[in-house]
Amino acid sequence: MPENYLSALLLALALLASAPALAAPERPAQPMAQDPALEARVMAIAEELRCLVCQNETLAASQADLAVDLRGQIRTKLRQGQSPDQIMDFMVQRYGDFVRYRPALKGSTVLLWAGPFVLLLVAALAMGMNIRRRRRAGAAPPLSPAQRERARQLLAEEAPAP
Repeated sequence: MPENYLSALLLALALLASAPALAAPERPAQPMAQDPALEARVMAIAEELRCLVCQNETLAASQADLAVDLRGQIRTKLRQGQSPDQIMDFMVQRYGDFVRYRPALKGSTVLLWAGPFVLLLVAALAMGMNIRRRRRAGAAPPLSPAQRERARQLLAEEAPAP
């Protein structure tokens, strides 16, 4: 009987957990600009910018509401005659260097560029030191002449007669 209650409880929890996904409204397809050349320029700029909501996707790939709005801002600024560099500068001014997928190399972003290589070097050094320490700890000290003689005697006693 308790197993039935547990099964019913698990089923109810599963239904409650899936309810928001079932009730989520479908997002209509994003309208492209009337001008395909303009849309290609928007997407080229959006490929260089990070989605601030997703953080691991470009603005071009993200479907978050903020990403859609930022692509609209890019489109508007291009229609106003701004260059891609001006738009990138505006986005960096507004959201910081983090918004760029490949931030410019400068004093405040040098850690972003060098950090992975520094961590790789530190990991390689730590691994090398660990291997060296294990080799030293695992190597047996050399036998003294008395110990060698004793080992020979023991091996001679154990050797089968021909």
